[in-house]
Amino acid sequence: MSQLGISRRRRTLGVLSLVAVMCSAAAVSHSFASTSAADAAWPTKPITLVVPYTPGGTNDNVARLIADKVSARAGQPVILDYKPGAGGTIGAQFVAKSKPDGYTLLNASIGNLAIAPQLVPVQFDPFKSFQSIAYVGNGITTFAVRPDFPARNLKELVEYAKKHPVSLGTSGVGTPGHMAGEYFQQLTGIQLQHVPYKGSAAAINDAIGGHVDLVIDPLSTTFVRGGKLKALAYFGTDAPPEGVNGVQSVAQQGFKQWDSAFGGSFLWTAPAGLPEPIRQKLTKWVLEAIAEPDVRKALVNVQVNPEPLGAEGTTANVRKFHELARVVFGVQTQQPVALNK
Repeated sequence: MSQLGISRRRRTLGVLSLVAVMCSAAAVSHSFASTSAADAAWPTKPITLVVPYTPGGTNDNVARLIADKVSARAGQPVILDYKPGAGGTIGAQFVAKSKPDGYTLLNASIGNLAIAPQLVPVQFDPFKSFQSIAYVGNGITTFAVRPDFPARNLKELVEYAKKHPVSLGTSGVGTPGHMAGEYFQQLTGIQLQHVPYKGSAAAINDAIGGHVDLVIDPLSTTFVRGGKLKALAYFGTDAPPEGVNGVQSVAQQGFKQWDSAFGGSFLWTAPAGLPEPIRQKLTKWVLEAIAEPDVRKALVNVQVNPEPLGAEGTTANVRKFHELARVVFGVQTQQPVALNK
């Protein structure tokens, strides 16, 4: 080939390379524009909110309250999908492995992310597998027993448990009720027989029916008001919950180191990789919902003390409770643990 032919061939190849680069850049630009447009248009179909416990518990009650308000703002239904079991980690795992497009979310209890993954095998990372959306609030909780149970307060419960078997019903392994029972044993030296269920409602029903002796759960407070259970102590709020009369708080009964985290907390989260514009919409909608007076009142009625936080504050709380659970369940002695406030 002549020198002139070689030069022309090189120029042709150069032009083709430039065209290829321009086409590639155009494709990337089009893809980015399409993604941005999709994020801006979201949601265009119903949103699934996974509830990792059985219906009728506090997690379910919180999900219903917030979902209705978010649905109104989104212009799309928010459908509750119940996936109970393994301390709420089955539902959490389902969400962690879902597409991060804003259409599958988790109405988490703190146990799903901060406690249970330290106690049961899970296929997700509580920090790397999720994108926090918003924090709803903390549980207003009672130590509760059936009305004819001999104890009237925590001191009498401890005295009774030193002489008789006492069973503790919880919403599952790795739940706040489980952690509360574990720490109470460490503080007092008693032994409680742990009976885990797939949700609060089942544990409460068996406490009412006399099949388990003790529950430490926000839902128990509702049944104390109705006279079906008897409160021995409360925590998660400064004043006694409505209908819990003549009962002192856990701290007032001598357990100054008790942490309100043992009552559980509730938050919205999504699979990691959620586009930031969608995350911002969801955070805004959830926080707006919690700010509504009727929602705040309804949350207190289902034993949740509203504490609205954005994504960063939510993640910080998950890390705090994760460390608290690590301390409690990592102790091999019955000596009380010093908890960081």
